[in-house]
Amino acid sequence: MTATAPREEQLWSRCAGCASLLYRKRLRRNLDVCPECGEHARLGAPERLRQLVDPGSLCLLPDRLPEADPLDFVDMLPYPHRLTGARASTGLAEGVVCATATIGGHPVALAVMDFRFLGGSLGCAVGELITRAAERALDDRTPLVLITASGGARMQEGALSLMQMATVSQAIAALREAGLLTVSVLTDPTYGGVAASFATNTDLVLAESGARMGFAGPRVIRQITGRALPEGFQTADFLLRHGQVDMVVQRRSLRGRLMALLAATRAGRPARPPVPRQEPASHRERLADDGAALAGPAAEGDTGTPAVRDAWDTVRMARHPGRPTTLDYLDSVFDGFVELHGDRLGADCPAIVGGVARLAGRHVMVIGHQKGHTTAELVARNFGMASPAGHRKALRLMRLAARLGLPVVTLVDTPGADPGVSAEEQGQAAAIAENILTLTVLPTPVLAVITGEGGSGGALALAVADRVLMLENAVYSVISPEGCAAILWPDRSAAPQAARALRLTAPDLRRLGVVDEVVSEPSSAAHDDPADTAHRLRAALLANLLPLLDVPPAMLVRLRRQRFRRFGANRVGARAGLR
Repeated sequence: MTATAPREEQLWSRCAGCASLLYRKRLRRNLDVCPECGEHARLGAPERLRQLVDPGSLCLLPDRLPEADPLDFVDMLPYPHRLTGARASTGLAEGVVCATATIGGHPVALAVMDFRFLGGSLGCAVGELITRAAERALDDRTPLVLITASGGARMQEGALSLMQMATVSQAIAALREAGLLTVSVLTDPTYGGVAASFATNTDLVLAESGARMGFAGPRVIRQITGRALPEGFQTADFLLRHGQVDMVVQRRSLRGRLMALLAATRAGRPARPPVPRQEPASHRERLADDGAALAGPAAEGDTGTPAVRDAWDTVRMARHPGRPTTLDYLDSVFDGFVELHGDRLGADCPAIVGGVARLAGRHVMVIGHQKGHTTAELVARNFGMASPAGHRKALRLMRLAARLGLPVVTLVDTPGADPGVSAEEQGQAAAIAENILTLTVLPTPVLAVITGEGGSGGALALAVADRVLMLENAVYSVISPEGCAAILWPDRSAAPQAARALRLTAPDLRRLGVVDEVVSEPSSAAHDDPADTAHRLRAALLANLLPLLDVPPAMLVRLRRQRFRRFGANRVGARAGLR
């Protein structure tokens, strides 16, 4: 009897929704949807593809990339051991499967994420593979369909995983410019950096019944706000009621809905022959032609040699309440600042400050996070955590700057985007995604400075730039050290260890290529001599901005895209020099 027990267990499954014991073959015939309560079980990428594409049409795209552990990340296990375990348990090379196929006879490129592989996390390899799928769609002039399932960006790859949000978004932007349809299908769960980028910045966003999507996860929101969450919070029906998806689709209807959408798109445009397809590497080769122009000022232009400081000490320095804020810099670095308010949709977020100013006589649009120094100021500004209204205000000012021909300077200092219930109701993920997408194509110079904390997608929403500067005692990371420690270590007390593992300091990020220049601070810190810090920052801004003013807009956008395209897995593997 014991010998047959394993076989018997494989024949039956228990529904996670109603706890019914279901015959496995019957469940599979019903597309892994419980016939009793309608619960949609999670699907692996291979099974998802089997359900959606026409039989015999599937052609898998290459998925083997160079091994890379860019941070030498170790928590309770070395990162390579976690990758080996994920590959053994799933049979996949990475957390996404990319392919070309037809759906109802309509050719498409697909990227299907698999939550079983390290929580579907977005790392450099996943970003590279999805970007290649988008580039294949562009070459073949076919729609791109993304099936998302992810807990967010991959912590073990630090800020490099954060860069993938911009890398994939600019590939989406290229498809938009070519008039090619992009569709994302949200499945359970879709959170964090994936939700705040390519999952929500496609032309159409569908949600599978029962899927959950949001920028911040429910546990994080409960911990931060101390509030109970509304019934059905972040579920597909919640997203539909709040205008964040085009439709909610039962799994049995998903293939048919995609067929109808693809047919309408094909009918609406004349057929065009695909351009000759080149191998994925060809995209990188074309971009490499402008490598010298991308580099901008040489590395030796860095203002001073930063002192070596422990990563956790740097985190505490970046959070010091006396550290200069955006409003302080607007008063000391810029002249004649005129603040502009409102997102024009009903709100004005105090965590984002923006307006027109002068820098050495040149008019610029300055946008930044505003924290404050006192407890009252911090509370009034929501600790620099922008709401969707704040991101939409920033978006409005960026677009205005482009129309007026003004350069954009952003000052980044936030622990992250607002994780509250109302922020999720108002579309926090989509607001961040739209900022990232817009910055990849903004036809005016963009210069970003990480002045204090650069926290996750909330920071990246202002930091997709031609040049990224970072103050010596600032930090920039995919997640806070405390959050990383709570997930990968036994408890949050391992935050100092997590800070070191995340490689979040300016020198580390300069070596990884995430940051172009480190701006040195006074010998103690910025808050001890704000005037000297302002002088150094002003000089660095001018040195980096002036060359950008002579670059034609089309070339500027191309070089900015090249900057983020280089964060693919091959380039990261070559740069993994933090030994």
